[in-house]
Amino acid sequence: MLTVTGLKRLHISVSFNLQDGECVALQGPSGVGKTLLLRSIADLDPNEGTVKLDGILREAMPAPAWRKRVTYLAAEPGWWSDIVQEHFKGWDDALPLVARLGLPTSCGSWSVQRLSTGERQRLGLVRALMLRSRVLLLDEPTSALDSASAAAVESVIAERVSNGTSVVWSTHDDAQARRVGSKVLVMSAEGGIEEKRP
Repeated sequence: MLTVTGLKRLHISVSFNLQDGECVALQGPSGVGKTLLLRSIADLDPNEGTVKLDGILREAMPAPAWRKRVTYLAAEPGWWSDIVQEHFKGWDDALPLVARLGLPTSCGSWSVQRLSTGERQRLGLVRALMLRSRVLLLDEPTSALDSASAAAVESVIAERVSNGTSVVWSTHDDAQARRVGSKVLVMSAEGGIEEKRP
C-alpha cells in the first residue's frame, strides 16, 4: 500500500491511501497541481510530508530505488538519445508491449524526431511498464491518443492493476476517469483533494 500523509508542495496539501491493485483517477481543472502532486510522490521535486510504500518511508531508500518502485510518467516523456531503442534496456523484451499499444515493431530503429506526440506517449508508457513498478503515477497518459490507442492503453493498465500494480491516473476525461478508476480524487484550486465515487 502507498500511504501519502500531509504531502505539501507549494499550495498543495494532500493525504490519501492507495491499495495494492487499485487504480485511482485524479481530476481537477488545469493548473490546480495534479502534475506537482504526482512528481512530489515520486520524489522528483522538493516536498514535505510522509510517503510510505508497504510501511517503508520514502527516505529509507535511495531516490533511484524509490523511483523504480514508484514510477512517474510525464504527459510528454523525456528522450536522451536519437534512436528509439536506445531508451530501452532490452528492446526485444519491450516488443510485445509495443505491438499491443498499436506501434510497429520496426519503430525501434526510428529517430525520436520521427515520432508523433502520440507515438512518444505510448513508447514512454512502454518504458515505464518495463520497470514493473509497484506504483505507476500516470500524468494524462492518453492525452494525445485517438480512441483506439487510448483503449489499448486502458487495457494494458487494467491488466497490470489486476496483477497488483497500484495506479494514480490523471485525466481530464470524465468518462475515462469512471472507466479506469475505482474511485476519483478531485483536486481543488486550493490544493486539497476530495474523493468522488465514479
